[in-house]
Order: sequence, then structure tokens, then C-alpha cells
Amino acid sequence: MFDTVVIATDGSGSAERAVEAALDLAAHFDATVHALYVVDSGEVESTPEEVRTELERALATTGGRALSFVREAAIAEADSDDIVTAVRQGDPADEICQYALDHDADVVATGTRGRHGEHGFLLGSVAEEIVRQAPMPVLSVRQLEGAVNPEREQV
Repeated sequence: MFDTVVIATDGSGSAERAVEAALDLAAHFDATVHALYVVDSGEVESTPEEVRTELERALATTGGRALSFVREAAIAEADSDDIVTAVRQGDPADEICQYALDHDADVVATGTRGRHGEHGFLLGSVAEEIVRQAPMPVLSVRQLEGAVNPEREQV
């Protein structure tokens, strides 16, 4: 039923729960797993020129960590690191949907709240856009009530 699962991750707590759910689903169906991180080009372009390079570096680091989390979770879950990882740049929802289409994905898994906080009423803005655009099923996994998202902690 599910041969290819795409996990859209931004490294947030909500995305980490989506990773766990998607890996369970993939293991059940012996599906190929693709982990995708998208650098939001709009976020980069709207940043002042003098800090843009630093922001791009920070986003690349975040993406690397997010994809490493998926790989490590897959090893722990199924004793397998057979995960396809990819980084794209552009509008996150558009890139995720296009990647899923390009790889003939059967399902896309995403968290409902990402690094940018609570933009939507029920879903984060990227998750909501994926649900609206994707022609395949979307598994949206919410963050547990009261769970702390490290990206939004006050230091």
C-alpha cells in the first residue's frame, strides 16, 4: 500500500514526532523512506544582506541536524540507515509537494507546528499548505500538548 514515504522535516519537536510516526508506517509496509529538508528561500531573501550568509549557514546546519535525526531514528527503529536524504531550496510547501511527486511518494509525513510557530489556526502554515496541495495522502502529526519545542524556548 505504501512503497515510498516522504518525511518533511524542519527539526522542530512536531517534526520529530512525525518522523517517529512515519518510520513506524514505513516499517509496517517495508517502504522506502525519503527525508527532506527545505531551506525557505523567502526567509533568506527577506533577511538583510549583511546577515544573509550567516542565516544560510545556520539553516544548513539545522537541516543537517534534522536529517541526521531521521537517519538515527531509522537506525534505532528498524536497525537500518537505508534513508534517502535531500535538501531543497525554495518555498517549503511547494518543494515538499514537488519532491513527493518526483519520487512517486505514497504519503507525505509532516509535523503540524514548525520552527515558525503557530501561524495557522489548527495547522502550521507549511503543513496546511501541504495538505491543500499534495495529491497524495498527508500524515500530519501534532506536537503533544504541553511538550516543549526547543526552537521556541526562551533562553
